[in-house]
Amino acid sequence: MGPFTDIAVTTSGHVATVEIKRPPHNFFDMPLIKQLADAFEGFDKDSNIRAAVLCAEGKSFCAGANFGDGTKLDKDGKRPDEATRDNPGHLYQEAVRLFRTKKPIVGAIQGPAIGGGLGLALVPDFRVTCSEGRFSTNFTRLGFHPGFGLTYTLPALIGQQQAHLMFYTGRRLTGEEAVKIGLADVLVPLAEVRSAAQKLAAEIAESAPLAVQETRATVRAGLADRVKAATDRELKVQSELRKSEDFKEGVAAYAQRRTPNFKAR
Repeated sequence: MGPFTDIAVTTSGHVATVEIKRPPHNFFDMPLIKQLADAFEGFDKDSNIRAAVLCAEGKSFCAGANFGDGTKLDKDGKRPDEATRDNPGHLYQEAVRLFRTKKPIVGAIQGPAIGGGLGLALVPDFRVTCSEGRFSTNFTRLGFHPGFGLTYTLPALIGQQQAHLMFYTGRRLTGEEAVKIGLADVLVPLAEVRSAAQKLAAEIAESAPLAVQETRATVRAGLADRVKAATDRELKVQSELRKSEDFKEGVAAYAQRRTPNFKAR
């Protein structure tokens, strides 16, 4: 595997740890998601690895995509650097690769998992978090549409009503609130998030690896295909809404920490 520029991969016993290294907020793009997919697919080929931990360096787990302050968005709602990269469809193809990997993953969510960053946080089977954790689908507060497969994965995890509430309001949930509704599984002090995630992964790794993988394949059957169908729809609408005045206003308001003044156009 590798070499990687934006992630670090380490192993201890039968557990691999993948750390995102774009502090403080770990904004993602296609190259980062591709590196993650390459790493986790590599674990599928390594019989010594039985479970993995996904964590991040810095204040945030992943604050989603970086739109800046909105002043440099072009007529299609993209930053200049985005215009020279592959379109988001390729990013979502890499995301689907993550959902197709075979071995259990535990997420260590030590801070904000926002927008597409929350989508990434739902790739793992389980999430360990803390009081400082923040979970938000802030897309509609940006005049945007949810992505990264969240329109499927979030309702599947926490139920339709709770997911709708998060989607429509864009509110942020604390670690305690996330555990209460099943969005996260374990709550520990901030300093213990990564070690607790590794402990859970090690516990999983004590079970028979082939049995775990086959059980996981059964209970997650069709998941990646459903995520792909969701991202196909998400990408189409995102591409349309990027051109709206509301999107540019939402991004600007977010950067300026003010309430957006949307015009429905």
